[in-house]
Amino acid sequence: MAEYPIHEYDVLVVGAGGAGLRAAIEAANAGCKTGVITKSLLGKAHTVMAEGGMAAAMGNVDDRDNWRVHFADTMRGGQYLNHCRMAELHAKEAPARVYELEAWGAIFDRTPDGRILQRNFGGHRYPRLAHVGDRTGLEMIRTLQDHAIHQGIDVYAEHTIVILLMDGNRCVGAFGYDRERGRFKIFHAKAVVLATGGVGRAFQVTSNSWEYTADGQALAYNAGAALLDMEFVQFHPTGMVWPPSVKGILVTEGVRGEGGVLRNKDGKRFMFDDIPDNYKSSTADNPEEGWRYTQGDKSARRPPELLTRDHVARCITREVKAGRGSPHGGVFLDIAWIKEKIPNSIEHIKKKLPSMYHQFKQLADLDITKEPMEVGPTTHYIMGGIQVDGDTQMSSVDGLFAAGECAAGLHGANRLGGNSLSDLLVFGKRAGEYAAKFAKERWAGKLDQAQVDDAAKIALAPFERGAAGENPFAVQSELQNAMQGLVGIVRLENEMQQAIEKVSALRARAANAGITGHREYNTGWHTAIDLDNMLSISEIIALAAIERKESRGGHFRDDYPDKSAEWAKYNLRVTKGGDGRPKVERVPVVPLTDEMKLVIEENK
Repeated sequence: MAEYPIHEYDVLVVGAGGAGLRAAIEAANAGCKTGVITKSLLGKAHTVMAEGGMAAAMGNVDDRDNWRVHFADTMRGGQYLNHCRMAELHAKEAPARVYELEAWGAIFDRTPDGRILQRNFGGHRYPRLAHVGDRTGLEMIRTLQDHAIHQGIDVYAEHTIVILLMDGNRCVGAFGYDRERGRFKIFHAKAVVLATGGVGRAFQVTSNSWEYTADGQALAYNAGAALLDMEFVQFHPTGMVWPPSVKGILVTEGVRGEGGVLRNKDGKRFMFDDIPDNYKSSTADNPEEGWRYTQGDKSARRPPELLTRDHVARCITREVKAGRGSPHGGVFLDIAWIKEKIPNSIEHIKKKLPSMYHQFKQLADLDITKEPMEVGPTTHYIMGGIQVDGDTQMSSVDGLFAAGECAAGLHGANRLGGNSLSDLLVFGKRAGEYAAKFAKERWAGKLDQAQVDDAAKIALAPFERGAAGENPFAVQSELQNAMQGLVGIVRLENEMQQAIEKVSALRARAANAGITGHREYNTGWHTAIDLDNMLSISEIIALAAIERKESRGGHFRDDYPDKSAEWAKYNLRVTKGGDGRPKVERVPVVPLTDEMKLVIEENK
């Protein structure tokens, strides 16, 4: 084992976004020696691209809000496939996590009397998102990073993990390399927390940054952990489709939360054509502003642009397919129209949406205070991921924990906007807390030289094939095209079968990937290693989507367009079978307690 340096830790965290940093802080505070591995640079995690805010029922803008309403909204948004215990913990603990972040130095937008300001977001009954303009994720990472560096945490920037190291069914560390020099390293740990984010780079059009290549999901799956809800991929309704310089870049839901409206090429607000019955009031008023959602003596105005993301994405797709879309295959998102209602609207937009204004002005010469944006659905988030215990965040593999987007459970069939950032804080803390507890109770476990040698040999194989091998970038591009076109927003069984066949063919090509040059700064090598993760998880997404023969949340099938009462009883779990192939099986949804049922009934 002397061939590679060995780094010893009580808790090893893979990923330095919101969930990873929060887990590391908690583990270090518990007295554990903690290491953090990040594929990018510290402070550059994908979390910084989260714009709209973090959902927490603090009631600062509307005092009718509380954890019970937030819980009910989350369950309803997830079509009741959520892990209800996780939804309960999230709703109860999110306010404390936000106030904790504030105590650590986060600077939030404020109400006139000095409280943390909260804004409307899709699927949330009341204004619930604590925010910092449209740069909330950046402020979260800045705050967590500043706090973490004082905890004595070791950070390994620009490192990629190739495999998790196992001692039987116990995870005892990880094996990877530094991306700058290409040198292998062994990380020996009593507990490992995966916080690697999503899978968006397996799709052609995505808001996700380059790191999102399904690493955590694939590492856990290959180590024997179960995955859950992998068919549920969220396509954010508003990603830029034009001009090409900004294609796929996310337009935060905060634009709609601040009054932005969606129009087709005829200028019509088409979202009014498809408002679900359970959202309609018996006495709608002034439809140009929104309908009034009523429940008993409670009432809230809701514009149709703030329906759940899956619904808005499908409505946009419907307009485009019907020939009513914008010139470049999207629709128009217009925030400039508020000049009719708000004095000094230009300054208002710049203040509330500074990143949106400056980003599109600089990158696309588009002034959102004066003209609409052309937007369309973009691959944004995966609700599925590593199956974890609702309280501890431990996977089905001993000593392996997961939090954030790479973990499943909280969001069910569809995530509400803003729940992702509070998810990172609530369950990042819990993962770090229970990983530390596990580490204190267990010895380190044994390292297996054969695992390390095999992983190193596989990782270096592309160099041996050289220029005669397959181009890894070409393989990735073809995978992205296949997933976007065949396992996208609207799905059909025959198309998804084609996708599986395509993935199989691409896997054979990826196994023959070849690269030239040396190990330092070799992006071709990095892509060749990433390919196996993306191919494995893409196949699992397609298999799970074929198995679920209904439409629900982020999973819409044209051949099964309705919800099924039978399928409402099950989640889909995927494990690696004895033959090395994915095994998809139904598992009963975690049942609601009597108290949870009452909360949902109270907040219908």
